[in-house]
Amino acid sequence: MEILKQFSNLLEDWIPKEASIAVAMANQYVYYVAGKYDLKIKEGQKIQADSIADQVMQKRCRTEALMDDTLFQVPYYGVGYPIEINGEDAAIVVILPPQHAISAAPVFKFLTGKQEEEWRPVPIEKVSYVESLQKKTWFYANKEPHKTNITLKDLQLRLPDNFLRIHRSYIVNIAFIDRIIRDFSSNLIVLLHDGTELPVSQSYVMDVRNVLGF
Repeated sequence: MEILKQFSNLLEDWIPKEASIAVAMANQYVYYVAGKYDLKIKEGQKIQADSIADQVMQKRCRTEALMDDTLFQVPYYGVGYPIEINGEDAAIVVILPPQHAISAAPVFKFLTGKQEEEWRPVPIEKVSYVESLQKKTWFYANKEPHKTNITLKDLQLRLPDNFLRIHRSYIVNIAFIDRIIRDFSSNLIVLLHDGTELPVSQSYVMDVRNVLGF
């Protein structure tokens, strides 16, 4: 336990205060310190397949990725490192809010979409929202759908700041938002200027409120 505290204290010198720290070994989490962005991991909890900890344990190399809400019910950005504890393989994972995801790739200025057998580059400012549907990604301009091979997760890292993730399946261009309303179940609905209605999932409500300031 003492060596785990040493790892944690070392990381606290350079990671943001909202970050949480998890240590995993032998297929389970053995240590967890919750920051403001808390995945509520419990010591003794099994490592989920395809999580950052699992990827580090399998590959034995530094791993970072933007994760959706599939595993922990909230999206997160994780950076994991392989370590050894008493001679055994382990992983330490820094857990951050999604907006900490950093990509070296440049921000998109346009997206190229496919319609039937034609490909059309569309200026990014004309894209109203992006949707993941049946394992395919679509973006919409002037209410016309365009298919792209870029995943929603990768798009989130390279879209300009005025694009906001509101759901596992939707990223919206804030410039196209007319208003935000509630449905009969008090869930938030984003209403675009063209009348399109997009749901806000509970996992992204706080992000939406923080970015839009309400």
